[in-house]
Amino acid sequence: MQTVGVRELKNRLTYYLGEIKKGEHVVVTDRGNPVAIMHRLDKIEKDAGLDERLAVLAAQGHLHLPSTKGSDAAAFTPVVLEGEPLSERLIRDRR
Repeated sequence: MQTVGVRELKNRLTYYLGEIKKGEHVVVTDRGNPVAIMHRLDKIEKDAGLDERLAVLAAQGHLHLPSTKGSDAAAFTPVVLEGEPLSERLIRDRR
C-alpha cells in the first residue's frame, strides 16, 4: 500500500492510476492526514455506497453512467392529456 499527498497525486496521477490498475492500494493524504483510499473497482467493499456500486457495474459493462448530472431532467416537460387519468385506466384494466 502506497501513501501519497494530494499535490503529488495531482502531479503524477497517471503513474498512480497505473499502480492501482496493477492491484496496488493508494492512501491519499491531505497535510499528512489520510482522506481516501484508491483501489481497483473489482475490489469493492461490502459497505460500499451507491456511487461505488454503480461504478463497478459500469466497469463490468452492465450499465452506462450518465455523462452529465441532471442535464436531461431539467429539460423535461410533463405531458397533459384530456380525459380519464392514466393511473385510473391502468387500475381498471388490471382488474
